Amino acid sequence: MKTRLLTAAVALPILLASIILPWWVPETIWIFVVIAVAALAAGMFEFYSLTKKLELKADAGIAYLGAAGLTVSFIVDAPVRAPELLFNALAVFLIIVFITQTFRFQKDFSKMLTGMGVTVLGVMYIAFLGGFLISTRVGFDPVLSTKLLLFFFVVIFGSDAGQYFSGKALGKRKLAPAISPGKTVEGAVGGLVSAGGFAALCTLVFFPELPYKFAVPLGIVMAALGMLGDLAESAIKRGAGTKDAASVLPGHGGLLDRLDSLLFNAPIVYYFARFYFGIACRRSPEK
Repeated sequence: MKTRLLTAAVALPILLASIILPWWVPETIWIFVVIAVAALAAGMFEFYSLTKKLELKADAGIAYLGAAGLTVSFIVDAPVRAPELLFNALAVFLIIVFITQTFRFQKDFSKMLTGMGVTVLGVMYIAFLGGFLISTRVGFDPVLSTKLLLFFFVVIFGSDAGQYFSGKALGKRKLAPAISPGKTVEGAVGGLVSAGGFAALCTLVFFPELPYKFAVPLGIVMAALGMLGDLAESAIKRGAGTKDAASVLPGHGGLLDRLDSLLFNAPIVYYFARFYFGIACRRSPEK
């Protein structure tokens, strides 16, 4: 527990600084982008390390190449500003995977489909889903993107804390014992409630543009998706026969162990913001 808290005490201020600084110095948005790219790259490394334990024959080199193309797309906010760039990056990546793996497995095609599958899955799971965090940083004005990212991390981390402490204090009924024996129904309920509470706190303290009637439901949805993301990653680790994806973060496991609850939520927050604040901007001149 002490190691876990010490790691958080070092990592959280760096993350918060990268989020908050652009509020006053817009040019510093790239600090968060660099941190996000590094974290996603580390997460991919851990993912492909897990696949090695299962001898699934992923092609990590091709995966990093595809991830690089997607990352460039997200840096220019391709999901909205240039969707054809994002689709082309995905199409080119898939074509390259098919071509390279056809020759790579020519001595034994029995592993080809499995190798191609995990190669593509790692990129889509980590680089594609996680890339929406990058677009959230660069795709909105610095103040709004700061508020969105603060909301995102406060709700997710608040939900995680709620799950942990509720589970410790009240947990009796197992949530999904075959996947993650430590998780309980009571902990999950605590996570949902705390996510709603932290979302409301965000609206009160720094995000009045996001009313409670939207912030609280969004927070609860994020908590639910975060739990499902956590369970999905736990299932991957269980399949690989390991407790943590890595030991990069003392007390927390690997980067992938921290990203699991973020990845499913990144596109949700991005498109919610695009839809909600896009409508708000269109209506504002009429007021």
